[in-house]
Amino acid sequence: MRIDKFLNAVNLTKRRAVAQDMIAEGVVYINSKAVKASKNVIVGDIITLVYLDKQMRYEVLAIPTVKSTPKSAQNLYVKELS
Repeated sequence: MRIDKFLNAVNLTKRRAVAQDMIAEGVVYINSKAVKASKNVIVGDIITLVYLDKQMRYEVLAIPTVKSTPKSAQNLYVKELS
């Protein structure tokens, strides 16, 4: 699954367009490397989102098979590391 779709599907961003903007600005990293929106996410990847005042790191636990998942199911797909 593409990183922009993944961020939206597991509710790390509210909209896919927001995820694409974050990627374009260079604040989304997979395994410490800046990525493009077309980068595929695999289980075990570490996703880092850099905000103005903090960094959030997530480990990918599973890839969703649906377009969007309930917020309550987020912990099935990602684990917050920091």
